[in-house]
Amino acid sequence: MDFTLDTDFFIRLMINTLSIVILIRFCYYKFSQHRANASSFMLFGMGVFLVTSLLHSAEVSMGFAFGLFAVFSMLRYRTESISIKEMTYLFLVIAIALLSAVGTMKSIELLCISLAICFITYLLETSIVLPSLDELEIEYEKIDLINIHYRAELINDLKNRTGLDVQQVEVLSIDFLRDSTCLKIHFRPNTQIQNTNTTSNMAENHG
Repeated sequence: MDFTLDTDFFIRLMINTLSIVILIRFCYYKFSQHRANASSFMLFGMGVFLVTSLLHSAEVSMGFAFGLFAVFSMLRYRTESISIKEMTYLFLVIAIALLSAVGTMKSIELLCISLAICFITYLLETSIVLPSLDELEIEYEKIDLINIHYRAELINDLKNRTGLDVQQVEVLSIDFLRDSTCLKIHFRPNTQIQNTNTTSNMAENHG
């Protein structure tokens, strides 16, 4: 079958472009603010759609096309430091592009599915479904408070000294020679650090 630029192709191209722009601009970029990654995701989605459309005209199955681009994307980004969140968005971009290119559903069904993916992703980015907490690693010198029985006192001390609404604390490492520990604190992002040097110099200022 020869590849032709018919009306259905342009409709699917518009749906793919619109869905990826909504997913990246209003879901990923709004909460991550990584412009380089956002633009790369959009270009990657466009490339996957166009190439897969050509593969589809050569009677390549959707499973083969999906596997081809999934493996290709993993190999392409294997040397980059990409978090699970970025990898998830990359997977969603590939999924939308493949559904738009070789999906057998009608255009309106494709649009509904793509918008549903964007809507669910947006909900998961907000605190409606899951509480939104930021993470920060700090050096802490009150090593006696890391005991599980003093967890409430530890959280209160961190709240008072950082000005952050600390919700959870993880002990990453303990240095008994220096009487210090490395903690990962989880706090609500609507609070701000009172002193930008507090977390990095906490042990020195209160040693």
